[in-house]
Amino acid sequence: MNFIARFITDSVLEDLVPGKIVLVIGPRRAGKTVLLKKLKDAVSDSVLLLNGEDFDTGELLASRRVEHYRNILSGYKYLFIDEAQKINDIGSILKLIVDSVEVIKVIVTGSSAFDLGNVFGEPLTGRKTTYTLLPFGQVELSKYESVLDTKKTLEEKLIFGMYPEVFQLSTRDKKISYLRELINDYLFKDILMYENVRNPAKLRDLVRLIAFQIGSEVSYDELGRQLGISKNTVERYLDLLSKVFVLYKVNGFSRNLRKEVRKSHKWYFFDTGIRNAVISNFNVLALRQDVGQVWENYVISERLKFQYFSKMAVNNFFWRTYDGQEIDWVEERDGKLFAYEIKWKSIPMRVPAAWSKAYPEADFNLITQDNYLDWVQ
Repeated sequence: MNFIARFITDSVLEDLVPGKIVLVIGPRRAGKTVLLKKLKDAVSDSVLLLNGEDFDTGELLASRRVEHYRNILSGYKYLFIDEAQKINDIGSILKLIVDSVEVIKVIVTGSSAFDLGNVFGEPLTGRKTTYTLLPFGQVELSKYESVLDTKKTLEEKLIFGMYPEVFQLSTRDKKISYLRELINDYLFKDILMYENVRNPAKLRDLVRLIAFQIGSEVSYDELGRQLGISKNTVERYLDLLSKVFVLYKVNGFSRNLRKEVRKSHKWYFFDTGIRNAVISNFNVLALRQDVGQVWENYVISERLKFQYFSKMAVNNFFWRTYDGQEIDWVEERDGKLFAYEIKWKSIPMRVPAAWSKAYPEADFNLITQDNYLDWVQ
């Protein structure tokens, strides 16, 4: 597959203005470096492109003098920095640059949310616009695929996920090898490097346990007992995994009913290929016992990408009562509630009685193979 334009490209270009910084964050290997190079090709004026992992870049920007920054940026209209979080005190450096070099337009990328948040938080308050770049979304692929192609490749997407490099690999074995490399060498790199995780094996075991509980409520106490670690450590690890875009947490929704479950959580993977790699299961759907879980995770991850890419203002939940009535996915947006059940196959569905009684104005829809594209692109 040839180059696929990312959904956020036009918005990023529009937000590139003097005095502001565009920040693009997301998981490793999601395509941030490729995006930066394409943006460089798209702008007509001169660009200084730096790599934060290069020691020379750190030394170049280390001198905190306005005149120094004006000299190195002389003749440039754009400053692009890849892996910017690698540069010491980069937030303060960028603040000084955009405040003192009036014509410069700046875009920076970084591989995770938590370390970028720490270094960019206070210095750039009010000076940055943040975008999240995730693996390919169907909303992006739809411009390059026919509806027939999308249907033909659905099973492969469920199994191998949507990371850009996966689409460049021609064989099943190569895709499996790539995903294994990704989880072993890159997936936990930011957490282990920046957050001083004392027991990486427990972190990996936790991810594996979550992978088997897709679509189910998760007990932190039970996970802690299974792993031999405290509930607080479980929560900390899960929080870190969400910040590096491995996992996504969904809270229970409650507004009116005493019998609604509020304090439980569900967790989903941002990419089903990663989920399948964690449990070493790349079987075709006909041989799997977890098709419903994989489908639910895939559809929700695609919906999340659509929300991120389009910067949708929305709160996401699941809903369940103590007597077992439940809804997979609830969105709260524009002052309204939208409820969705996600099923691999179309089946007759009724709105749970407790939900329709408590929230009679809410929309309710069944998401299946037949109509999911309308929801994710």
